[in-house]
Amino acid sequence: MPPGGLFAGQEWRVSPEPFPLGEKLAAEIESLGRMLLQFYRAVNLLYRKSVEGKQPEWVAHWLDLGKPPELIELQRSIAFKNDFPRVIRPDVLLTENGFSITELDSVPGGIGLTAWLGKTYSESRIQKPEAKVIGGADGMIRGFESIFGDAKNVHLVVSEEAASYKPEMKWLAEQLNPRGSATFNLQPSTFNQFADGDAVYRFFELFDLSNVANAKMIFELAADKKIRLTPPPKPLFEEKMLFALLWNRNLQPFWRQELGEGFLAKLKKIIPYTWLIDPTPLPPHAALPELNLTDWSQLKTLSQKERDLILKVSGFSELAWGARGVFLGSDLSQSDWSVAVEAALRNFEISPSVLQRFEKPKTVDASWFDFEKNEVVPMKGRVRLCPYYFVSGDGDAARPQLGGVLATIVPADKKIVHGMSDAILAPCSV
Repeated sequence: MPPGGLFAGQEWRVSPEPFPLGEKLAAEIESLGRMLLQFYRAVNLLYRKSVEGKQPEWVAHWLDLGKPPELIELQRSIAFKNDFPRVIRPDVLLTENGFSITELDSVPGGIGLTAWLGKTYSESRIQKPEAKVIGGADGMIRGFESIFGDAKNVHLVVSEEAASYKPEMKWLAEQLNPRGSATFNLQPSTFNQFADGDAVYRFFELFDLSNVANAKMIFELAADKKIRLTPPPKPLFEEKMLFALLWNRNLQPFWRQELGEGFLAKLKKIIPYTWLIDPTPLPPHAALPELNLTDWSQLKTLSQKERDLILKVSGFSELAWGARGVFLGSDLSQSDWSVAVEAALRNFEISPSVLQRFEKPKTVDASWFDFEKNEVVPMKGRVRLCPYYFVSGDGDAARPQLGGVLATIVPADKKIVHGMSDAILAPCSV
């Protein structure tokens, strides 16, 4: 491990080898980058057209719920009109029927960790010669470096909310600086010595701006085109309701036009059906699609067997990341599920929630090294893959590049797959 560690106060199980993906799955994961970039572009256009009255006004209304006026103003600013996140990371669950993308993260942790894992396992002498780590020893490092264009100074601004990720970003900067293309520095939220032509990587969520002293300065400099900023200050990209918009039948002509039939069909195959929980009353003869409920409050009365559903906070909340604010219906008692549904309905105007079909991850064979017993321990587990796509170039020339894939494997008795001390973290190989 690097002297400063990678995740502050976090531990995980070490795999003796990378997590193997078949060639077909690896190729599918690689091809996702283009589709997800096009999806982000289409989402961005949909919001703008909604604001202009050329698409349904409820799209912008939903995406603006709970946001302060100054952030809505930034999101609609001409300065950030065509900006999108330069790092795209989906959460991909391996299921019996293939794989499923449960959400997208535009401010993801794990970049430095995945880079270190890729480098360490690629250089290991015990690796099977036929297994190649996706991205190789420096795919993540090259990818991250590429998103800042020709900036000579790059500031990695990490908030206290994301403090556990500081060690991995510090390690990443140390790897990048000897390359000479730019100087990378980890900065606190009090740093204010930005110069024209610098770039800033925003490693803080937009709900947390009150605790990030230099956020206002960063956004103003970026709006004036004095610095290059990614991700942009556009909270729409931090909302899980984007998948609900993809599935909304009223928007199918838009998605068909902007994504094309092929991309739309593929995305709907790998993204579970998602609903926005909007408590607005329906007409007596109407029902919610797929659920056949005539009122969202009826969600509370579903039997445990009918509750193969995930309820989660959409975004702009301290509960919207790190598996917080996530409820698996089939794993809760009737009373606990009712409380979660009631909270989602009550908080719609300030912090909307989404409902998503639960795609159960399949079991896989894995192993980890027990350092106390000095032996390899086999483990049945469930896996989440996190591919990191780095977008370089501007306008129509922007292209996503897969830098690496992080596998998080939890014991098979865990219902929700996320980082934990019992999880194995490993890079993926073909």
